[in-house]
Amino acid sequence: MRLLMIHVDYFKCQLTQKGRSSLVESPEPRVTEVSEALVVLASAERADERDPARVAELAARQVQDIARKVKVRTIVVHSFAHLFAELAQPAVAVAVLDSTRANLVAQGYVVHRPPFGWFNILEIKAKGHPLSRVARVVSLD
Repeated sequence: MRLLMIHVDYFKCQLTQKGRSSLVESPEPRVTEVSEALVVLASAERADERDPARVAELAARQVQDIARKVKVRTIVVHSFAHLFAELAQPAVAVAVLDSTRANLVAQGYVVHRPPFGWFNILEIKAKGHPLSRVARVVSLD
């Protein structure tokens, strides 16, 4: 799984139309909007299909580490397959995203996950400090 984490003043995601994925979730909520949060753009990869639950646990640890350092309690876990080539099957990707969210909620975070399978308009006002943009690769190996 690959993660790009952005510490934001503001983030808004508004669904526009169904994407090309074979799995398209219900379009509710149509708008996800948060302030002072950590936005996690996440892509599940083919290798994650071996143990999706473990990948989600490892991803949640990475996210929690950065959230603690930037002192936020609100997190957005947003599917973002556009940057990565060897994608997991959509059902596995959703399972990993949901499990990552559940792991973070269990640690006391408020976590939003916009619906999977949609094109959307993104508005991001990112902060500008050394931890405001962090990339991580989560691997079973």
